[in-house]
Amino acid sequence: MRESDSALNPEEYMPLREVVFLTLRSQILRGELKPGERLMEISLANRLGVSRTPIREAIRKLEHEGLVVMIPRRGAHVAEITQQELKDVLEIRKSLEILAVTKICRCITDREIGELEKAEEIFARQVMKKDSDPAALGEADEQFHEMIYNATHNRRMIQILNNLREQMYRFRMEYLKDKEVRMKIVEEHEAILNAIRRRDEQEAVRLEQEHIDNQYRSIMKSLEERCAGRTGYEQSE
Repeated sequence: MRESDSALNPEEYMPLREVVFLTLRSQILRGELKPGERLMEISLANRLGVSRTPIREAIRKLEHEGLVVMIPRRGAHVAEITQQELKDVLEIRKSLEILAVTKICRCITDREIGELEKAEEIFARQVMKKDSDPAALGEADEQFHEMIYNATHNRRMIQILNNLREQMYRFRMEYLKDKEVRMKIVEEHEAILNAIRRRDEQEAVRLEQEHIDNQYRSIMKSLEERCAGRTGYEQSE
């Protein structure tokens, strides 16, 4: 665990084991606990200010969710991001976001376009910073897409996309590592925004599809490089 990790702040009526589970789950999804990182019960318990029992229960529950794997004689580790998982999540996301931009091109208001413009500007400013915080970048990118979801006024779609957003956070941390990719995302956001401003449904759909396809390629490249690096390290041992 890193020094930035903070102690727990339990909800008043939530069981401690649930607070521990949600805390660790959030740290995995947000990339604070990295894929492949070992989860040491004693270290986690000391960091979060709890006993080892709720840590053990949380790890077991995270294993059921597929976010943690148990490796014989090596203990619990944060699950690696697999190519199949990436493909599955982005396939669903692409379908829903295409539906979302199709809908908002027909019904978005000037006020909502203004909110989308602000979200795009915030992300662009984060990218231009010398020492951009990956978490802040991820949240700004997330906010831009959330403005699109909200403009649909479809509560069920918003709910599904927000649930999917949690799974996407792990992937976001992968493609936002690359500075060139960040700049490309700024360009793509601007293009999507311009198409929505013009209510150009066909162009907005094309750009949104291209945006997600580019993310897929970028994350795949990152995963392949990590896998190659790990293999090289193992061979050198």
